[in-house]
Amino acid sequence: MAVFIRSGEMIALSFANVLGTWTQLGQTLLLVIKKMTTFLRYSFFVVFLFQCFFSTYWTMEAKAPGDIIIGGIFPIHESVQEHGSDSNTTWTCNRLSIGRLSQSMIMVYAIEEVNKKRELGNITLGYHIVDSCGEVSAALENVQVFMRKTRDINDPALPPVLAVIGGYYSEICVSVTRQLNLDNIPEISYGATSGLLSDKNKFPSFMRTVPEDDYQVQVIIQILKHYNWNWVGVLTTDGEYGRYAIERLQVHADKAGICLAFVCILPESLKAKRIMHTIEGAANKIAQSNEVSVIISFAKQNHMMYIFDQVLQKPGGKGKVWVASDNWSQSTNVLNTSRWKLDDVGTVIGVTLKSSKSPDYTRFLKNLKPEEYKNNGFLTDFFNSSGTEAFKKEQLIDMTYPYGLFSIQLAVKAITQALKDVCIKKECNPKMLKPSEFKDALRAAKFSMDGNDYSFDEYGDINSGYEVIVWRDQRSSMDMNNIIGYFDIQTQKLIFNTHVKDIRRHMQEVTSRCSEPCFHGTRRKREDSQPVCCYQCVPCPANHFSNKTDSDDCYKCNNATEYSMEGSDKCFLKKVIFLRWENMYHIVLLSFAALGALLIIIVGIIFLAHWNTPMVRSSVGPISVLLLLSLFCTFGAIPFFGGNPSGWQCQARQVIFGLSFTLCVSCILVKSFKILMAFEFDPVVQSTLEKLYKPYLIIPICMLGQVVICTVWLAVTPPKDTWNNYIADGERLKYCDERLFPAFGAMLAYIGLLAIICFCVAFKGRKLPGNYNEAKFITFAMLIYFISWIIFGPVYVTVTGQYLPAVEMVVILISAYGILFCHFFTKCYIILFRKEKNTKESFNEMIRRYTMKDGKDWDRDIKKSICRSLPNDSIKLYNSHKKDIKASDDGGISNPALETLSSPASDSGLDVTPRINLIVTPYYPQPMPRQIIRDSKGTEK
Repeated sequence: MAVFIRSGEMIALSFANVLGTWTQLGQTLLLVIKKMTTFLRYSFFVVFLFQCFFSTYWTMEAKAPGDIIIGGIFPIHESVQEHGSDSNTTWTCNRLSIGRLSQSMIMVYAIEEVNKKRELGNITLGYHIVDSCGEVSAALENVQVFMRKTRDINDPALPPVLAVIGGYYSEICVSVTRQLNLDNIPEISYGATSGLLSDKNKFPSFMRTVPEDDYQVQVIIQILKHYNWNWVGVLTTDGEYGRYAIERLQVHADKAGICLAFVCILPESLKAKRIMHTIEGAANKIAQSNEVSVIISFAKQNHMMYIFDQVLQKPGGKGKVWVASDNWSQSTNVLNTSRWKLDDVGTVIGVTLKSSKSPDYTRFLKNLKPEEYKNNGFLTDFFNSSGTEAFKKEQLIDMTYPYGLFSIQLAVKAITQALKDVCIKKECNPKMLKPSEFKDALRAAKFSMDGNDYSFDEYGDINSGYEVIVWRDQRSSMDMNNIIGYFDIQTQKLIFNTHVKDIRRHMQEVTSRCSEPCFHGTRRKREDSQPVCCYQCVPCPANHFSNKTDSDDCYKCNNATEYSMEGSDKCFLKKVIFLRWENMYHIVLLSFAALGALLIIIVGIIFLAHWNTPMVRSSVGPISVLLLLSLFCTFGAIPFFGGNPSGWQCQARQVIFGLSFTLCVSCILVKSFKILMAFEFDPVVQSTLEKLYKPYLIIPICMLGQVVICTVWLAVTPPKDTWNNYIADGERLKYCDERLFPAFGAMLAYIGLLAIICFCVAFKGRKLPGNYNEAKFITFAMLIYFISWIIFGPVYVTVTGQYLPAVEMVVILISAYGILFCHFFTKCYIILFRKEKNTKESFNEMIRRYTMKDGKDWDRDIKKSICRSLPNDSIKLYNSHKKDIKASDDGGISNPALETLSSPASDSGLDVTPRINLIVTPYYPQPMPRQIIRDSKGTEK
């Protein structure tokens, strides 16, 4: 009642002040309200007396005198009980909690230790502890004794309550701290973890020695992720603590991919009319959800007691995994051990606040003398109940919550340090110390405990961390202090102890999922209507991978260097392919190139050894040597087309081939012109050819064109090594990219143009004498060249992969071998195996046969001559009658007179009729003056 009077007074004054500022009516109202305030002050005494005599709640308390009083509010009784009828209902606190009683004794012990050690000098601390009974209304009524006006009415000489330690539940703290804030009394909670209380605009006087619930939710989420549970049920209460916890759980669960299969919300108060009906419905939901093996509970311990009794009676309710919040994780009375065993429940994983072990406190309880605490109604009532004193002490020791030892002692440490800062470092009168001044000192205090330094942050919290426990069944009791891990708020990491592997392994066997996990190489696919945790597993497509379980996406491989098959969990490096040295086809091609180079060397040796023979000299020896050198370079270009391509190799291979083969075709062109000129009998044509025939000038000119093409190519866009990353699955091709294909085409076209000229010239001289007839071999070699390179075009365009260079290598080898065989092998055959044809006489005979073949009429053909290629010592003048010169049947010359220079007619005395003087000239590398046939009178025929 007092709280409502005081609240009404403050609201009215505030309202009047506002109105008084703006209007005259407000000023009048303010005067009236001030007079009413005096009435309310006296009325309050009457209300308080009514409260004392007719209160509906138990007002048991524990008190100790001191210069400064520290208030305490603990849920020593955990619930209230209704008495009477509807018209005359009363409530009493029931269900004594030995654990909460022990918590109140921790505060007593800590304060007595401060006084005993004289930490505050001559200032002593007292305490005043009340019971919240686990109900907001009871807590609000009982904390009235801490308010200044109440104390003034009771005894004006009582020291003020500077701070209050408690309560434990968040919803109680929300109401109590608002009440205490009317007198600026700071409240330090040792268990209220709701994040709402961190709002200093709404709760400026609230502080706590525990972290807020958002961190507890993070611990729970990490537990679920650690054991791969993503389909869970949630149980909570409809209070500040429960609503905030479920809100933060949903936020963090969404981020972690965890789904809430169901959420059961129980009424905050056990007095609710439908409480048992709601508990029954929650128990049915838990038991019927077979796929949900993990239940998270933010409910209170009394709620959990009823939940377990209901759930364990149902067939599907046993063997679950319960994740307990700090609300009930260390509450021994939630499970009726006389009826149920821990095996029936399943596994209970608890999240509890940071704990502490204090042998001194255990010693304090053992040496406790109840008669010395007559002012502690709770303790007296406890020891007066059935049981020996020793047994009662053991109960207090066994039911001590380790986190309470830490949090409550830390709260006393904070108050002590704040008093030191205010009254020890500065002189002060404890009785004149105002709660508002003390609150500011408390927020700024820095204190230590167990070797660690602590202070309140900007939200009034101390982020001390959490511990994870697992219930363990012992012979005579339940071990609820079996710590398996720690949560560090600074790093926000959950660290499990290594010595509890067996327990953790057992929990890893529990499955609580809507769908089976999608393993590596698959991804999750959800339908629009499905929860995020219900999905199908789809294999990753080719060139994609997933390397973690329950991946939402398949990650793309780097297609340039990597590949993967369908359903892969990683990418593999693509195999780099090119025409390797160890490739069998490459070895064969290189062998042919080496053989060709070796044959050229052998041919060169043969030619040099028989340099002065008619066969070598008729082949234009120096030009043939140059031709052999160019072919050797052509064969030498073959190795540059294989192996691991590099930039310089790509540029060198085409340049070497282009220049060497251009030199080769240029030499053949010179030889073709020479043959044509030697057997050309048209004086005009022959004169023109003689002027143009400059072999050592023609070759450089032909080479110059190719040099220009290659230089422009290399200067503008040179070939380079590059990659084809999409040649085939699992492979990437390294090859030479010609890049400027017009230049590549121009290089080949230029060689082709020279070859066409060679072919045309050689084709014209195809019917020359056998020993001189290189023209038909040149023609055949050029035909081979044309055929191979015509085929090369479409093949080069269509073929891809590592064997593309082999195509050009084959064409080059065919062209080079064609020239080598046609130009040199026939000559080497005659030089080595038909030596009788490599003589001057054989060459003369061949010319005679060519001249006299088919019975030609020399009167008509007299102006033709083909006698230019005999050796120097074979110059002869033949005098004969026209009628005596004719071809024999075997193709030879039958007139024996054509053997000496002397005139047969003069020797025989015969009359010489007009004669033909046939002058046969020797071979010269350079063009010779044309030979003239004259009759006996000297007339040119």
